[in-house]
Amino acid sequence: MAREIVLDTETTGFDPKTGDRLIEVGCIEIEDLLPTGRTFHRFVNPERLIPPDAIKVHGITDDKVRDAPKFHEVVHDLMDFIGDAQIIAHNAAFDRNFIDHECGRCGHPITGEARWIDTLQLAQKRFPGMANSLDALCKRFKISLVERSLHGALIDARLLAEVYLELRGGKERVLDLSGARAGGASAAVAATAYPPRPRPLAPLSTPAERAAHVEFLRSVLSDHSLWSAQGVQVVQEDAAA
Repeated sequence: MAREIVLDTETTGFDPKTGDRLIEVGCIEIEDLLPTGRTFHRFVNPERLIPPDAIKVHGITDDKVRDAPKFHEVVHDLMDFIGDAQIIAHNAAFDRNFIDHECGRCGHPITGEARWIDTLQLAQKRFPGMANSLDALCKRFKISLVERSLHGALIDARLLAEVYLELRGGKERVLDLSGARAGGASAAVAATAYPPRPRPLAPLSTPAERAAHVEFLRSVLSDHSLWSAQGVQVVQEDAAA
């Protein structure tokens, strides 16, 4: 199965080249477009003061990260968690610039652009001309934002994992039992399906009850196709009557 890491960061500002620093990183591991339950989360001491405008966005204060480890103290754990997986982020260039800048500061190899998948670009291709922020996509896909009052790296990564699943059609792939996708859910169902019974079970309803049911369907439904597909021959019963 394909392993990917959904990543989000919180920072002191917009541009590491002007002195802004990383203060939080959160990651969600997914395999075959489904979360595995494994996560990575760290607050990071930015070695500078956090501007008030940034605090209004994520609520992370200087006191909250004063005793947090510096980036060079968490980079090995972070990169071990990411491994060789592709990295999913919303407006990926922003997060990549901060991660790679912090890696460069402490002499760690950078991730490089080729490893990143930008969900903002995916959303813009699917919904051109529409609002495609993380909040807008959550509302469009009916993903609850009730637990999120401020931005946070781990909760935003969780939300983005759900958005990414929707953008990739993951729910449809998981629920596809048509047999068209080898190795998927349909193959798993086929591998575990029981053979037909040598003797079908006798119905629990009586002939009178079945006749009453058909009469009810005949009297209240204009379209009998759904029930006919399930073996209840409403039209034939009606014609025979």
